[in-house]
Amino acid sequence: MYALIGRLFYAAPDSNLLAEIGQAGASNEGASGELQLAWQALQDACVSASPTVIKQEHDILFVGIGKAEVTPYTSHYVTHNAPDRHLVALREQLQRWGLARSSGVFEVEDHVAGLCDVMRFLIEEQMSLADQRLFFERYVYPGMPPLGTAVMAAASAGFYKRVVAFANAFFEVEKAAFEMDDSTTRNH
Repeated sequence: MYALIGRLFYAAPDSNLLAEIGQAGASNEGASGELQLAWQALQDACVSASPTVIKQEHDILFVGIGKAEVTPYTSHYVTHNAPDRHLVALREQLQRWGLARSSGVFEVEDHVAGLCDVMRFLIEEQMSLADQRLFFERYVYPGMPPLGTAVMAAASAGFYKRVVAFANAFFEVEKAAFEMDDSTTRNH
């Protein structure tokens, strides 16, 4: 899920990715709830989507000419800390794990796609749940709901409203899972 969400925010999906999403099975067969509904809505949007139109929407929303309609950099949405301090803390955390931005990448580390890539990395490398939770709670979750609100309010958003609904539903499931793990740990 992190890889898919990151990919959709990094660049507009091409026709192959749209087809893969549209033809994919349910996110959890037989499941109900917000995540399943959001996944189905995203799949439906992918089936009828035009890659050209979605690229145009992505560029207007997140790239812009001069200024994007919505910034995909989560430090912009974190209110408990100055954006530059948040970014410095993020870079320090990544450095502790031996991670750094590739030289050919122009996006700053707090781009939603980069944060999703780090979460994917932590999971694939079987880093501790404590490390995953720390990163999620400090760097991913605080910026995602306000970013989603900004996309939902953007005049040019259409397809990306479905992406945000899916991402938000997924992040709420992740948040609940970390909270359940915390309550289980405290009870033992």
